[in-house]
Amino acid sequence: MQIASWNVNSVRTRLDHVLNWLEHSQADLLALQETKVEDDKFPLSDFRKMGYRHVAINGQKGYHGVAIVSKRPFLAQSSKPFCGKDDCRHISVTVAGKKPVTIHNLYVPAGGDEPDPKINEKFAHKLQFIDELEAWFGKGCVPKGHEGILVGDLNIAPLEHDVWSHKDLLKVVSHTPIETEGLLRIQQKGKWVGLLRQHVPAEKKLYTWWSYRARDWETSDRGRRLDHIWSTAGIAPACKKIEILKEARGWQQPSDHVPVMASFTAA
Repeated sequence: MQIASWNVNSVRTRLDHVLNWLEHSQADLLALQETKVEDDKFPLSDFRKMGYRHVAINGQKGYHGVAIVSKRPFLAQSSKPFCGKDDCRHISVTVAGKKPVTIHNLYVPAGGDEPDPKINEKFAHKLQFIDELEAWFGKGCVPKGHEGILVGDLNIAPLEHDVWSHKDLLKVVSHTPIETEGLLRIQQKGKWVGLLRQHVPAEKKLYTWWSYRARDWETSDRGRRLDHIWSTAGIAPACKKIEILKEARGWQQPSDHVPVMASFTAA
């Protein structure tokens, strides 16, 4: 089973990129973030023609939105609102495996530019979202008897080498201590295993996002690891490979995020 995640920054704008990558990668399931489209305008038929006949959508016009497209049928699906907002940041599905596997797809708020919740409502929203995730994962967001996988744009680069400069970004939203400590608490509370770092040592630089603001993103390589794939401990050893398609950042009219994928055996 190959499970991928990609913040596409508008599924309709980058539909050709997504379909071409799916044809090449043969992922079994792809979780999308920032689809930016209402459910009735999501390009269902294009995915179904590619063999992704099972689709779960939680979208809205112009902002946010998440979806999961899959070759495997869903045993169940659901979505959860956070922070008293219906802003389409979560969807989950369950697929069959040795044990049923519940897959959560999340788009955590970016948090704006100023890392002070007193003057920046967007950052306050992000911190509240983190607190609610921690509480939910601590209570068991994965049903008893299931394994779990979490994917998505979590908008936090938690480790020193998840950013191009730990020192320079300590006061920059996505790498401030209050965010990184919160994300690590979430991971610990839910007993999640970070699969990207299971395969790439923490002392090695690893990025999934490069800013649109960079004049030459590839040469400067000032990236951040904002996209994550976690699993419950029971299936973490079955993850034999991870891939981060850096070259996608250089495609014409790209997303600022690139696809990440984990390959499981006997999941």
